[in-house]
Amino acid sequence: MSQTAPLIDPFARAITYLRVSVTDRCDFRCVYCMAENMTFLPKKELLTLEELDRMCSTFIRLGVRKLRITGGEPLVRKGIMTFFNGMKRHLDSGDLDELTLTTNGSQLARFADDLVAAGVRRVNVSLDTLDEQKFADITRWGRLKQVLAGIDAAREAGLRIKINAVALKGFNEDELFTLQEWCAARDMDLTFIEVMPMGDLGNEDRLDQYWDLKDLRARLGERFTLTDLAESSGGPARYVRLEETGQKIGFITPLTHNFCESCNRVRLTCTGELYMCLGQEDMADLRAPLRASAKDDLLEDAIRKAISLKPKGHDFDYSRQAVDGQMSRHMSHTGG
Repeated sequence: MSQTAPLIDPFARAITYLRVSVTDRCDFRCVYCMAENMTFLPKKELLTLEELDRMCSTFIRLGVRKLRITGGEPLVRKGIMTFFNGMKRHLDSGDLDELTLTTNGSQLARFADDLVAAGVRRVNVSLDTLDEQKFADITRWGRLKQVLAGIDAAREAGLRIKINAVALKGFNEDELFTLQEWCAARDMDLTFIEVMPMGDLGNEDRLDQYWDLKDLRARLGERFTLTDLAESSGGPARYVRLEETGQKIGFITPLTHNFCESCNRVRLTCTGELYMCLGQEDMADLRAPLRASAKDDLLEDAIRKAISLKPKGHDFDYSRQAVDGQMSRHMSHTGG
């Protein structure tokens, strides 16, 4: 097969979107993402910044058009702007359509201008509450004011911001319209995400936390006229427009809406493991072929073999009031 042939999985889906976790470390400990006392990976297991560049460049050569950088918290990785600046060459050449990241916002005040200079135009900020005490409770470490200041700095730098809020029953139900109005006032889009059954966090019962987004959407519909939008950002969200405000609201419903049919993405961990599906344990080790040769032939072969094993869909299911398909790894391991 030609080494320039695009990446097509067994279900005729072109793989054009790569999410890359550049670190498992974070300056928060959000309860649905990490255990309170996380054991982080030894640095020798992590891909170096140079290896991350080579890995992503190989995927881009094989047809990836969108690169999303995640963590942990990507901006706590030492020297991370070296990587972003390196990826800019693929934007400049036209081989990459978009370079973006998902962040908790804590470091945006430091890096917003640099990110814009590296070609980043949009960022997703994970923010579940605007209440300082609740923010401290869910992140365990707090610093809401620092996050809000980072969001302001990013907007001033010209970045387009989308807020991602995990919908948690009994936690932020009462902030539905607070979050919506706060985002509308700042011309920021808002996406709600159903809590996912990942990681054994010990003190969290996912069924008790689970807030069906059909209910959330219905509550929005009581106050606003909702128009379904056909557009997609390349991810799993479905969008509506609130006609009264013009605001765009997204819903990511992995548990009640199976969005697998159009899945065009794979996830690379900071140790070089490629997960073909967020909801499956199957993965391929790309670090070994990367380090085995200075040439990319072994790596390309390993990538193609991995894509040939991409499953049709995931196994998440809450419908029987049991967490079937629960993943044992933490969200921070694959970057969401």
